[in-house]
Order: sequence, then structure tokens, then C-alpha cells
Amino acid sequence: MTETVAADQGTTPTRGRVVAWAFWDWGSASFNAVVTTFVFSVYLTGSAFGDEAVVSAQLGWALAIAGLLVAVLAPITGQRSDTSGRRKFWLGANTFAVVGLTTAMFFVEASPSYLLLGLVLLAAGNVFFEFASVNYNAMLGQVSTPRTIGKVSGFGWGMGYLGGIVLLLIVYFGFIAPEVGLFGVTSENGLAVRVTMLVAAAWFGLFALPVLLRVPEYRAPAAERRVKVGFLQSYVVLARDVKRLWTTSRQTVYFLLASAIFRDGLAGVFTFGGVLAASVFGFSPGDVIIFAIAANVVAGIATMAVGVLDDRLGAKPVIVTALVGLLVSGMLVFLLHDGGQIVFWTAGLALCLFVGPAQSASRTFLARLIPAGREGEVFGLYATTGRAVSFLAPTAFAVFVSIFGATYWGILGIMLVLLLGLLLLLPVKASQQQIA
Repeated sequence: MTETVAADQGTTPTRGRVVAWAFWDWGSASFNAVVTTFVFSVYLTGSAFGDEAVVSAQLGWALAIAGLLVAVLAPITGQRSDTSGRRKFWLGANTFAVVGLTTAMFFVEASPSYLLLGLVLLAAGNVFFEFASVNYNAMLGQVSTPRTIGKVSGFGWGMGYLGGIVLLLIVYFGFIAPEVGLFGVTSENGLAVRVTMLVAAAWFGLFALPVLLRVPEYRAPAAERRVKVGFLQSYVVLARDVKRLWTTSRQTVYFLLASAIFRDGLAGVFTFGGVLAASVFGFSPGDVIIFAIAANVVAGIATMAVGVLDDRLGAKPVIVTALVGLLVSGMLVFLLHDGGQIVFWTAGLALCLFVGPAQSASRTFLARLIPAGREGEVFGLYATTGRAVSFLAPTAFAVFVSIFGATYWGILGIMLVLLLGLLLLLPVKASQQQIA
């Protein structure tokens, strides 16, 4: 018989359940760091698959389609996991869909004829990963209390960064860097990358098990249960809920807008960090990986530490401080770009101090407002708003580079997005009533 838990039962979550929940973040680094950022996406845009500019554009279109699907479907999938009382089930189903898709990436050989397969697998993986994240974020209230939610959220984010460090070290020194890696694996026909995908899949599948085995399935309290409706009718319910949210909790809508923009800026920091390191500061591909590992160390430790302040001071002061810190650090990178690699190692790592705390506190700000039984729905909206503006940072980066003719000017584009998010956040009330 499946163990269940109601959000309002008043019990204190155990430390074991917190750790089990956070191990999902640790495992998800396989998709965030290895698949989408540093290994598989880089592999797909290499010369083996065709003209790099053309392939990069196709990758962009594939991810854009994935983002559109997430934007349209995330609130519905979250809402339906709330009403079905099978939140953990859908977390597991979507997680292992990602595991399966990552495993299938092993079959993407280094040839133009395999490009479409690679793009489809990567795009589909992004869709299912976002769906899993909606259910994972919705479980935050089950493993924390109002007094510990910031610390628990920060611990989860920090575990994600630290998991990325360990896995990057394993695959880089085990398969990517050596001419002949573990088990005799070489780079011929992309084998080193393809085997890395098997390792990444096994990593995610293994570390997703603790949350599925240790954290009880969610059951909304009877007073909060919602009537199950059909798929299309779910959009009618969603429209009604969004209208009610605008009427009864407009500050939450303002926060969703502000957070969508500054979260896109945060994503831009990591997305273009490697590009800047290589093209502006002369980092080799190996140097970029080493910097990425150091960046994850700094971000992980900072996120865990600042989670305690989130509980004491509230999420908004943490977010505002982190965004200001990011703007200052980013401007130092821009202004001192002629100073060589030491500038990027210092100011760039300073940027990483603030990214994780801003991400974690953004999640807890919203989690504190959501009533029992609506976590999946509201975090689905959180995913949707984020996807809706996900073009901002890449566009701003490209526009500044195009206008001024040098890559380092793209830093100002990312800083502009972060500044806009900060300005929209400042009027949002720090203390709010729970969503009606």
C-alpha cells in the first residue's frame, strides 16, 4: 500500500526525507550539466554533424519547440498531478522518461544522418525534464516546514550543483579528456560522448530513487481536493484560476513576471559563461570544464549557506541582494575584460556566488504562498512564465554583440535582463497572504 501524506497534517518532515528529496537535484545534474550544457549539446553542434552555424540554428529551433510545448502543457500537467493525488508517480514517470531519452542518445553517431535523432531526443528530454521539475518543486512543502523551507530549498539547489561537479569530473577525466578512456573508450565516432550519455542516464536514474522510495505520495486534504476534469476542460479551469489569481493575489502575478525575467538572466549567466571564457578570456575547452567545476562548487556552497538567511530574512531580501551582487560582478567582468583570465576567475566566480541563492529563494518565495493542493498548478505557471520569456537573455546578448562587434559586449545584454527583473521585483510586497 502506498504511503501518503497530506500537506496540512502538521508533522515535521524527517531529515531522511529532506536528503532523499534533494538527491533528485543531485541526480538531475546529469541532464542540466552533462546533456544540455557541456557535453551532448556541444557534441551535436560540432562539425561532424554539418555546418556548425546551420546545426546551431537547428538546435535553437528544436529547443524553441520544446519550450513552447512546456509553456502550453506545464500548468496542465501540474494541475492534473494535484487533482489525481499521484504527484510522486508523475515525478517518477517523467524522470525515467528523461533517463530513457538520455540512454537513447548513445545511438546518436557522429554523422549528419543522426542529427535529427539527436535533436529530437534533446528536445523531448527538455520537455519531460521540465514536467518532472514541476512535480519536484511541488513536493518542497512536503519535506519542509514554513520555518525551514528556505534552508531545504537551498540544500536541494546546492546538491544539484555539487552533483554536477562530481559527475563532470567523472566523465571528463574518465571519457572526454583521455585519448583512451575507461574501458578502452575513444572519441572515434563520438563514442566517448555517447558512453557519457549512458553514465548520465544511470546517474539520474539511480539518484532519483531515494525521493520515490522515501517521500510519501501526496494527498490533498479533503477540504482542498479539486474535482477531476478532462484534459481540454483543464484549460478552462486554468483560465479561471489565472483570472482568480489576478483578482485576489495580483502581487503573485507580478512576482511570476519579475522572476521569469530575472531567472532568464540567471540562465544566461551560465549559458554564455563558457562562450565568454573561451572567446574573450582565452580559456581552452579543458579550462572551461575546470572553471565550470569551480563555478558549481562556489554556487553550491553559497546556495546551501544562504538558505538559512532565506528562512530568517525572507526570500525577497535574498533575491534582491543576489541580483545586485550579480550586476556588480557582471559589470566588473565587462569593465576589466582586458585584464586576462584572472579577471574571469575572480569576478566570474563572484557571479556564481549569487546565481544559486537567487534561484533557490525564487522557488521558496512562491512556495510559501501556495495553498495545499495547488502546488503543481502554480509551479506549472512558474515554469510557463519562465519559458515565455526565455528568449530575452539570448536575444539581448546577440543584439549587443552585433551592435558593438565584440563578444564581451554581450555581458551588458545579460546584465540588462537581470536589471529589468530586479526593477520589476522591487515593488512586489515581501510579505503576502497565501493565494486564495
